[in-house]
Amino acid sequence: MTSISAMHYEVRHSTQVRYDALVKLARFNLRLIPADWPGQTLLSHRLEVMPQPGSVTTEIGPFVVNTSKLMLAAPTSSLTVTSTFLAVVDRPFVEPGVDAPSVAEVRAEAQSDRGLSAYDPASYLFASPIAGMSAEIAEWAAPMLGAGASVVAAATALMQAIHADFTYDGRVTTVSTPPLEAFLARSGVCQDFAHIMIVALRSFGIPAAYVSGYLRTIPPPGRKPLVGADASHAWVSVWCGKGLGWIGFDPTNAMLVGNDHIFAAMGRDFADVSPLDGVFLGVAGQRMTVSVDVRQVEP
Repeated sequence: MTSISAMHYEVRHSTQVRYDALVKLARFNLRLIPADWPGQTLLSHRLEVMPQPGSVTTEIGPFVVNTSKLMLAAPTSSLTVTSTFLAVVDRPFVEPGVDAPSVAEVRAEAQSDRGLSAYDPASYLFASPIAGMSAEIAEWAAPMLGAGASVVAAATALMQAIHADFTYDGRVTTVSTPPLEAFLARSGVCQDFAHIMIVALRSFGIPAAYVSGYLRTIPPPGRKPLVGADASHAWVSVWCGKGLGWIGFDPTNAMLVGNDHIFAAMGRDFADVSPLDGVFLGVAGQRMTVSVDVRQVEP
């Protein structure tokens, strides 16, 4: 592993929901406070909600996620949630050629592991609500996930194949698109690419988790970053045995996760880490807009 310079970030994630009619009662889950993760330190966090909620409680879990539960008791036609935090990212960078156990060795180690914490491999071995098993994806991935291959080399090859063979296109899929549909279309966004990679790895007994977070973006030379132009991001965390632990792979950008990636939460798939979900009592119909700013700041 290689040590690289620590990065300090300020992230602002704002979500606005407008309803077609007054909402009388609403309950939401917010997963916007970054959870604890090795190599990243949360320095401060501020959560602003308008209108003022009747109650807000925060809990940890059941996966590597902080969940804030809020209730709106007064009628409203809109909801605005803004999360702002400062974090330091200083994780060691794993070289693609690092000495790693084989796919077969990691599979055997994961199956024999008895840990049940959110950081242990057990929860990320099997099919989950969105990332179900798929014979088509498994068959496509089989040549890259041979039993004797290094698990890091195999995951890297899979990541690079998704980047090379699939087209990034936000018009093809939605947050509810099944991985197989995106796979057959050979198109999608970071959420789809992460789910496809997870399904492929789990098909061969390799624990794989869905990570939500943010990615530092660098504007063209001489141009200032546009306010709200950033976006939340998704990648895959692969359990590579007890020695190496979890290693992040970003199939959207064909790169191993380093200090440009800011961790927010980890779960079995998007459903476990969705930034906002919930239910409301009122007439159906809503519109959501999201604005994200990621800024590198001085220590």
